[in-house]
Amino acid sequence: SGVVFGNYQYQAASGANKNQNKFDVERAYLTFKMPAGDRASIRVTGDLYQQTASGNDAYYKGWVLRAKYAYLQYEFLKPKTSANWGFTSRIGLLHTMFIDHEENFWPRWLSLTPVERAGFFSSADAGIAGIVTLPNKLGEAYLAVTNGSGYASRETDRFKDYQARLTITPLSTSDLSYLRTLAIDGWVYRGDLASKFVTGGAGQIGPIGTGLERNRYGGFVGIRDPRLVVGVDYAQRQDGMDTGANTVPAVAGIADSTGRLVAGYVVAKPFKMVDSKSTIPLGIVLRYDQVTPNTSTAPKINTFIGGLSWDLNSKTSISLDYQEATPANGAPVAPTKTYYMHWVANF
Repeated sequence: SGVVFGNYQYQAASGANKNQNKFDVERAYLTFKMPAGDRASIRVTGDLYQQTASGNDAYYKGWVLRAKYAYLQYEFLKPKTSANWGFTSRIGLLHTMFIDHEENFWPRWLSLTPVERAGFFSSADAGIAGIVTLPNKLGEAYLAVTNGSGYASRETDRFKDYQARLTITPLSTSDLSYLRTLAIDGWVYRGDLASKFVTGGAGQIGPIGTGLERNRYGGFVGIRDPRLVVGVDYAQRQDGMDTGANTVPAVAGIADSTGRLVAGYVVAKPFKMVDSKSTIPLGIVLRYDQVTPNTSTAPKINTFIGGLSWDLNSKTSISLDYQEATPANGAPVAPTKTYYMHWVANF
């Protein structure tokens, strides 16, 4: 199976990129799932994308295929009915605990989810994970230990990242269909990065082996009925950064910063909300993110996404949407204003 999605985009913001436009294939995910004996299976997902790094070598300008997921899964406790507990483990290149989960609510083909777009952590990484399925469709818990460098990079230091998510679906048996998919999430991500002075060097006082704090936590509430999807995110990040030069005149230190994300979105099918039997597949998409890179300072980055979508069939959709990122209070980023025609096909 797989999914491929892309867009035509037109840059409207003033500056060097004004009037820039292009056709783009953002991603093609090719997924292979196969059994590997009793209770065991494998998944390999290839990620076809275009290199964006600069350079004269043709390698930096072409399309490449890399692994996003490549893991072994084993069902230690396979629930016989929805009333039973379940436990599944994974090892390899696997999902981090939250981003893939939120993609069940937010359409990834329009934009990254708020947490991933804000750069909190990668959507996949190498490590080991366990998924506990709660009885009576009450939710699940996801626990993982990963390298922390993300699926796009090799491991870069000795530190590991520890992460967990608890999802509760308290109204899964409700008579109101809108509330059956209500999900309440809490998640935490704790890790470290190696200091840039980890190996020392000429003129330095010596190597620094302690890690720099890299912690995140957040909460999410959402519903995902076919007629209406609503999601609200709140997340914080804490990052340690090296200061000084690790020399006698400029002794090394650590500066801490705390960032914050607040986001909300609605994906609605208005005709289906009025009449569930309607065959008019028009959708409305609205989203707003606010990222505060450092809560001790004023700068913020506000993101707006709005548009209309149309389902060509059950697996293929298109959209016309507008996306804007606006710096506020002196944030050191350039504003962007982009008009899109997005498309997606699942197969």
